[in-house]
Formats: sequence, structure tokens, C-alpha cells
Amino acid sequence: MPQRVQRLKAWLGSLPGVSEFTLEPASGDASFRRYFRVGMNGESYIAMDAPPGKEDTAPFISIANAFEAIGLNVPHIHAQNTEQGFLLLGDLGTVLYLDQLDASNVDRLYGDALGALVTIQACGPRTGLPEYDRALLMQEMELFRDWLLERQLGLKLSVAEHAMLDETFDFLIDNALQQPRVCVHRDYHSRNLMYTASHNPGILDFQDAVLGPVTYDLVSLLRDCYVSWPRIQVEAWVQGYFELAVQSGVLKREHEDQFLRWFDLMGVQRQLKASGIFARLNQRDGKPGYLQDIPRTLTYIVSIHPAYPPLSGLAEIIQTRILPTLDR
Repeated sequence: MPQRVQRLKAWLGSLPGVSEFTLEPASGDASFRRYFRVGMNGESYIAMDAPPGKEDTAPFISIANAFEAIGLNVPHIHAQNTEQGFLLLGDLGTVLYLDQLDASNVDRLYGDALGALVTIQACGPRTGLPEYDRALLMQEMELFRDWLLERQLGLKLSVAEHAMLDETFDFLIDNALQQPRVCVHRDYHSRNLMYTASHNPGILDFQDAVLGPVTYDLVSLLRDCYVSWPRIQVEAWVQGYFELAVQSGVLKREHEDQFLRWFDLMGVQRQLKASGIFARLNQRDGKPGYLQDIPRTLTYIVSIHPAYPPLSGLAEIIQTRILPTLDR
């Protein structure tokens, strides 16, 4: 890593008009990518270090340019060296949505975020994106079985329980594939949205965008793994977003009767994926801090399951074998 930092410094120093600069870590929780805050010519920037062979800067560059072109507030790319895996980006500040949200401002801040989301869905790129297909949806949910149930909790599932999970996963995938396809940010939540003084929100971590279900980003935001709101309030936001999406041509009026079902069940798919990722961050990467977010994440599933009988077996495992263990 010190060698990478030296290469980054050499590249920054070679940029036109740069005589001196400061460099300090800005984030270290993004797989092999690292970010540094750069002070240069009286301005603040972010340098991305994405080691070639482990990370590919091409998707980030492509999506950043596409999102910026449709008026979204994303980090502007000031300079790039794709051979070495370095980018110099605009700095969207240090205040996360998660740090700023409270009951007094959530309607306004979520209003800004939902406005940006409908822009992504109505105007964002669709060609050239990977498909959020059956295989990827299944791969994500298997993280729940592999990393949370088996590795983190050491649970031994019966043949019947494995079969129940298989059926549940298929049920959730069918729901996802029924939905209109749009550009999906894939991590549109309070830790990837920045609170900015103007043109709120700043949008980060979009390089994994795919073509997928219309409710995926909506559920990422409104049933966030890091902050929760009363169900009646969430469902009011969902209905409001449906109206906005119809007005923007993303959805059709005839989708209204099934939209909340799409949203609820898409949330279950994401919450299974997220809880598996949190367990993997602990088990594989030595980052236990996310374990505290698993109960909130899985409680969403418990709260909606009475309306969806195919979720009863999953909810029972969560209530009887997962949450009591995590709460100890």
C-alpha cells in the first residue's frame, strides 16, 4: 500500500498547475478502493486509488459522466489515469445523509433524494449496464444462507429448511423480474448520499449500477439498513414516489395495485443480501461494526411477513433462530 500512495502522490504532482498538495485518508471501507482527501490550490478534492487487476475504474467513469450529464450531483472527474487506477474527483463534503436525518427534516431530505432517484430512473443510462438477472439476485441472497446462517451463527439447517429457503428465494426473484427495468444505482441509501448546501443530495458509490427492478433503489432508501421510520410513513412515501414515477414516464397507472407488493418483496431480497454482507464483513474482513445493523435489517422482513404467506418460514427462522442469537 505505501507504494500505491507514492505512485498516487507522483501522479498528483504531475498534473498541470499543481505545485504542492496535501493528502489524507478519506475512506477505507470500499473493498480494494481507497479514497484520499486532497488539498490543492485552495480547493478540496478526492483522489480514488483503484488498483488495476483488483478494481476497474471504467464503470465509475461511465456512470459518473452519465449521471452528471442528466444533472445529478456526483463527483466531477477532474483528472484520470486509468492505467494506474487513479482518479481525481470533486469533493462532495463529509456530511452523510445518515448524520443529518431526523424527524424534522426527513420529508425534505427524502424529497430531494426521491427527486434525484426519479431522474436516474427516467433519464439514466440503460444500455451497457449489467443485467440484474435471476443468477445475480440468487447469488446475493445466498450470502444470507452462507455467511449469516452458517458461518456467523453456525446454524445447521434441516433439509426442509434448505428447501424452504430455495422456494422463498425463487418467490422473491419472480417478484423482482416482474417489474419494469430501469437504471439501478444499487446502493442508494443514507451512507452513500451526501448532505450538501446546494443541489442536494450528493450521490456516491454508483459504479455497480445495473439494469434492474424499479423498486430496488426505492427500498434501499426507504427501508434503509442504517435508519428506520414508521411503516405508515414509509408507505406514504412509496405512494408519493409512485405518483412521481407515473408523471415521469417511469411507471404506468396500471402498476399501482402491485407497486407496494413489488416494493415489500424487493425489500426482502435486499435485506437478505445486506444481512449476509454484514456477516461477511465481520467473518472475512474483520469488520464487526455492521453486525449491529443486522437486527434492524431483518426486522423489516418480520414486520411485513403476515401480508405475504410465502415468507412465513423465513420469518420463523429469523424470529426464533437469528434475532435471539444476535440480541445476546
